[in-house]
Amino acid sequence: MSYSVASKKTGETYYLHSRDVTLRGGRRQTIYFFGRQVKEGAMDSLPAGYEVMENSRTGLPMLRKAR
Repeated sequence: MSYSVASKKTGETYYLHSRDVTLRGGRRQTIYFFGRQVKEGAMDSLPAGYEVMENSRTGLPMLRKAR
């Protein structure tokens, strides 16, 4: 089951995904993002050291490093 978050502002459900990308300098980095549908790259849990926050203006969930 994919990790999901319900937006407090809109009520929409968003699912956490990850993808490995190659940056211009050739360095590999993992990016995390939320989507409305479960697709390839869906994650079962939050990555260690991160927490979910919600953008107050748009209601979209975002990941940030835990404080």
